[in-house]
Amino acid sequence: MSRDLEGAEVKARRQQELPPKADPAIEALVHDIIGKVADRWTMLILEALHEHGTLRFTQLGKAVGRISQKMLTQTVRQMEQDGLVRRTVHPVIPPHVDYTLTPLGESLGAAFCGVWIWAETHYVEIQQAREAFAAGRRGAPPR
Repeated sequence: MSRDLEGAEVKARRQQELPPKADPAIEALVHDIIGKVADRWTMLILEALHEHGTLRFTQLGKAVGRISQKMLTQTVRQMEQDGLVRRTVHPVIPPHVDYTLTPLGESLGAAFCGVWIWAETHYVEIQQAREAFAAGRRGAPPR
């Protein structure tokens, strides 16, 4: 994902203190969105549409790579339902369907760009921790 800058509103909200109690509706929405976006296909579709703009269904599948037609269909439908993707059907034969990120989808991609930057920044530390853990497990007795 590209390193798009965060919006000013998001930056300002991050500077504010957290409220003493989270709104249960917002908390449920956050859990729902994280659950959906944390799956690899949603993130890859977000990235493909961000990089390439509007894509036809088959082009989107190729851009994502190694995704079944069924999984691509399910994922873009869910993204459309959540307002992240706009689906345009052109009345021609054979049917022509385009997918484009909505502004909401673009902003979600920008929000998750922070995870990309964090991983890039801490890549060496994470690799060292994984290697140390694996080395320790090799010498440790089985549980």
